[in-house]
Amino acid sequence: MSALVCAGLEAGYFKRSPCVRNVDLTLDAGEVVCLLGPNGAGKTTLLLTLAGLLTSSAGSVTVGDSAVKSGSPRAAVRSGLVLVPDDRALFRGLSVRKNLQLATHGRTRGKQALGEVLEYFPALAARLKVDAGQLSGGEQQMLAIGRALIQQPKVLLIDELSMGLAPVVVESILPILRTVAEQRGTAVVLVEQHVHLALEVADRAVILVHGEIALEEAAAVLRRDPSLVEGAYLGARKLNSTSGSSTDL
Repeated sequence: MSALVCAGLEAGYFKRSPCVRNVDLTLDAGEVVCLLGPNGAGKTTLLLTLAGLLTSSAGSVTVGDSAVKSGSPRAAVRSGLVLVPDDRALFRGLSVRKNLQLATHGRTRGKQALGEVLEYFPALAARLKVDAGQLSGGEQQMLAIGRALIQQPKVLLIDELSMGLAPVVVESILPILRTVAEQRGTAVVLVEQHVHLALEVADRAVILVHGEIALEEAAAVLRRDPSLVEGAYLGARKLNSTSGSSTDL
């Protein structure tokens, strides 16, 4: 059974003017998919729609065997869709421990989940009493991801992981997501501007251009032939890995 099935999804901010059009996307449990594309391509809009923060105008989202109600963040979280937004949405005046504990509220394995997060991100263990606003950018991103993991997502959505971070910090965090996917069976959708870094940990890449999927291919193929990525960004071709065919746009 697929972890996530997105079929014919359309969404936007104005009626009759969708930013995301006819998106079909399927993720298996434990699969890491990097969502790439130029600025304004619709990547954040797609994640916000999956997370229930935007209402879709067409299409459907299914997690496991359950349809997810459009435009309902609560329904999305209950289904197992958890978003780490590009601004990280931390409680900056609360300590690292408090930020994590808020995510454990009402969960029977709260202490265990907190311990698991610190195993993934040991740098946070020494910062538990520090306010989130006093952390470095990398530590804040670790905290945001850790808080999401406590919610035991079936599908983890991460928007602009590298926002404001040095590449060396991104390089240290990305492999952890690969480990999370393998150990927990969590499907991960990662929006990332450092294409080569994302492709190192991803199983597959999906490139959005003007709100539509311009290319979908195995990450290993794109690592061997970066010109495919360049062509998709420039709108030179459209390729679907399931058919193995390409057509001029």
